[in-house]
Amino acid sequence: MINYLQILSQEVYKIIFLLVPILVSVAMIVWLDRRVWGLVQKRRGPNVVGPFGLFQTLADALKYIFKEIIIPASANKAVFIIAPIVTMTLALIAWAVIPMSENLVLADINVGILYLFAVSSLGVYGIIMGGWASNSKYPFLGAIRSAAQMVSYEVSIGIIIINVLLCVGSLNLNDIVLAQKKLWYVIPLFPMFVIFFISALAETNRPPFDLPEAEAELVAGYQTEYSGMMYAMFWLGEYANILLMCALGSILFLGGWLPILDIYPLNAVPAPVWMILKILFLFLLFALIKAIVPRYRYDQLMRLGWKIFLPFSLIYLVLTASFLFFFDKLPKVNI
Repeated sequence: MINYLQILSQEVYKIIFLLVPILVSVAMIVWLDRRVWGLVQKRRGPNVVGPFGLFQTLADALKYIFKEIIIPASANKAVFIIAPIVTMTLALIAWAVIPMSENLVLADINVGILYLFAVSSLGVYGIIMGGWASNSKYPFLGAIRSAAQMVSYEVSIGIIIINVLLCVGSLNLNDIVLAQKKLWYVIPLFPMFVIFFISALAETNRPPFDLPEAEAELVAGYQTEYSGMMYAMFWLGEYANILLMCALGSILFLGGWLPILDIYPLNAVPAPVWMILKILFLFLLFALIKAIVPRYRYDQLMRLGWKIFLPFSLIYLVLTASFLFFFDKLPKVNI
């Protein structure tokens, strides 16, 4: 019994040490997002609360905590309340398999990629539940758009991931990182990296693919009827998902926690620092695209996903497999 309690307490500590940095990171990247947006538009962005405006996000979070939660009279109350909890929980539990270094990972499972894919696929349920339970046309339209968009782009993300798995021969995220010691996959699989990045924008409902919450036609999309902490949960889940996609991109293509070159000053830097720098680099690209690219029309979004990305990633998959087969580069898998 004592051993069981010790194991339980260790796991709880691990989970807390995982969640606290993620929540702090979400607060910081919201600040960074707004700051980049401001700089592109030749203004300052948040700069009043705290040094350089760093505490602005915390001030916003406190505002949401103390705001009244209003549930519409016609809403399905149970589903309406559960929806943001589902979205936030799924966004956070996906981080369990993300390795920040060789040993710094909560759950080093053999099917890490599969777990990530399953959890990110479930994320759409929270949005559908929120849109449907609001019992209002705008949230429902936003939820339908979001579901169609996420399902469409998950297909191409799946095929892109298979490209990487063919080169590695393992579903474990640590193995994927270690396989890139000599060459990062962003070089041989560069077209796949570009498609992955654009698909990640669509998957996380970021501009230019933020059609589920298009202000011009849908007020705020599936979040329209939400207020207070429930709205903040959706917002937290959204940014945790964005960070997750940046982490996944850096693991699959940018060598994860490996240094740029395996030489002295660079390999002396701790592995988690490299991982954080790569995530930040990808997030800066996310933020810049939000500031400089206009929103797509819905039919353009669907055409891009099904008629361009899907066929191209399938062709590239065949090319990758053929190259590995003909040059005898297929990974040796121990069964």
